[in-house]
Amino acid sequence: MKTRREFVVALGAATVFAGSLPLAGCKALGEKGEDVSANEDLMREHGVLRRALLVYFLAAPKLRTDPASVSPAALHKTAVLFRQFGEDYHERRLEEPFIFPAVKGKTDELARYVDILLAQHRRGREVTDFIMSQTAGQKLTESRGLPDAFDSFVLMYQQHTAREDTIIFPAWHKSLSEGDYDKMGDKFEDIEHQQFGHDGFGDAVKQIGQIEAELNVADLAQFTAAAPPKV
Repeated sequence: MKTRREFVVALGAATVFAGSLPLAGCKALGEKGEDVSANEDLMREHGVLRRALLVYFLAAPKLRTDPASVSPAALHKTAVLFRQFGEDYHERRLEEPFIFPAVKGKTDELARYVDILLAQHRRGREVTDFIMSQTAGQKLTESRGLPDAFDSFVLMYQQHTAREDTIIFPAWHKSLSEGDYDKMGDKFEDIEHQQFGHDGFGDAVKQIGQIEAELNVADLAQFTAAAPPKV
């Protein structure tokens, strides 16, 4: 470069060009301009499911002491969301056909994890059926086994999603070339649109936010931990 100005102009052009390229391991820009990798897509879907689990976690003690104070409609909507977004889409359309088969043959440990995760998917659907049946009425006059069902369901899925996020999804990513990983991100986006006809994740986030507001648990600040005791 003959002058500093020419160097700055050339650097700026190179920066603009680089910024227009998709990042390695990420999807191409979507309708809303988002760069989302396949694993990020899976893990943010887990975020929606964890918020549903927190609804169950907070409802369980209230059901034991004052079941009439809990809205069965809100719990039913939570179960329907978990069924449609978690079980029918995330598990049946993404994890079970694409991720689990790809990692199961890698090691004996991964094969054992996959078998357990599949068994937990099946058990989870049984529990969701139970929750939906028990919350279909206008009022909860007794707990009818819901608190224990919530407790076991929440513990199972907290362990389940944590193992997927830290073991299964990284192993799946490692099993693919970057090109194939990018293609899977695009495929997952296509499946989401096929399943819901629109942005399924955005709609799920909106739904769980409305449920939290209905149950007065939407304010994140209320869950700030108390200060530890002074020693």
